Amino acid sequence: MTGRQPDNVLGIVLAGGEGKRLWPLTADRAKPAVPFGGNYRLIDFVLSNMVNGGLHRICVLTQYKSHSLDRHISQTWRLSSVLGQYITTVPAQQRLGRRWYTGSADAIHQSQNLISDECPDHIAVFGADHVYRMDAAQMIEAHVASGAGVTVAGIRVPRAEARAFGCIGADPSGRITEFVEKPADPPAVADDPDVTFASMGNYVFSTDVLLEVLAADSEDGDSDHDMGGDIIPRLVAKGEAAVYDFKDNVVPGATPRDAGYWRDVGTIDSYYDAHRDLISVHPIFNLYNQRWPIRTAAWPLAPAKFVEGGIAQDSVVGAGSIISGAIVRRSVISPDVRIDMGAEVSDSVVMPGARVGRGAIVRGAILDKNVRVPDGALIGVDSEADRRRYTVSPGGIVVLGKGVKAG
Repeated sequence: MTGRQPDNVLGIVLAGGEGKRLWPLTADRAKPAVPFGGNYRLIDFVLSNMVNGGLHRICVLTQYKSHSLDRHISQTWRLSSVLGQYITTVPAQQRLGRRWYTGSADAIHQSQNLISDECPDHIAVFGADHVYRMDAAQMIEAHVASGAGVTVAGIRVPRAEARAFGCIGADPSGRITEFVEKPADPPAVADDPDVTFASMGNYVFSTDVLLEVLAADSEDGDSDHDMGGDIIPRLVAKGEAAVYDFKDNVVPGATPRDAGYWRDVGTIDSYYDAHRDLISVHPIFNLYNQRWPIRTAAWPLAPAKFVEGGIAQDSVVGAGSIISGAIVRRSVISPDVRIDMGAEVSDSVVMPGARVGRGAIVRGAILDKNVRVPDGALIGVDSEADRRRYTVSPGGIVVLGKGVKAG
């Protein structure tokens, strides 16, 4: 932890997205509640970055299928009430009429009581479904020093790859001159013509500026009431927006290989690829950085066990899992998984409670919680059969949703 408490800052986490592109992992849960990396849920990354950075008043705005997310936060994320610290989920409350949130900006606009109750000088508005480490306090310090109304976190990406993101054009001082969604010709950063700032979906606002722009946006009938699509461009047009270069964020314990890592896991293929980043000897994203831990619930389970010649190579294996006479290769195995005699699991992500039967083969797959793979079943072996029975991503990843019994 930094040991620094940012001055009078309220954290708001936008966690209301449906996550349609992660189907079927979001069939029964909100996107930020999707399990990740064995022990975690996606929401744990942003909350860890805020709490480790000294933000201890945090509101998580929810909307769709939020039960598992609400339960996870209430059971896991408990701060000190004696010190006035809290992390709380806030459902859509229809405070401004009988309607749900119509966009991320509208979610904050309808929840202004959270702001008036705390009277913060600054508000950190972060997304809930990215995998990364970031000291939020450093970004807040940069925002205060800049004098801007809003500061947008930007990560440097090659211009050829930036068309999938909201892109930031900025002058040499860091003031944003344009903010465009998925442009055909992304703007270059001032010091490198081959690189673009992609928006990370993390913003720090001066409170009065945020309230003023939300009020103006709420009156605009042509607005989608979206933070990135509407609010930030409004402030760019007024000259009140600055960019924060993510490469300047120094996280304690980061290795040269994983420093500056950030993944948008909005699709099945990107979610799968992010898991692949965890399992090498020197991982692209290091879960074992104890100086900046990703915090989550502690599982009351016995250690993982390997019996009857069971082995796991280049893999992560969670507590309580038993690999019994089976072979696991290049996979992430969550807690409380059973893989039985003669089974083979390779290049896969297996979530808590899943069972893989004797002699079954699972390759290039994602098995959601409590999936049952019967003895001798084949998954990821015959692509035509997989497409008839299961969801298959554009990249060929076979996905079995929560509680599915494989055919």
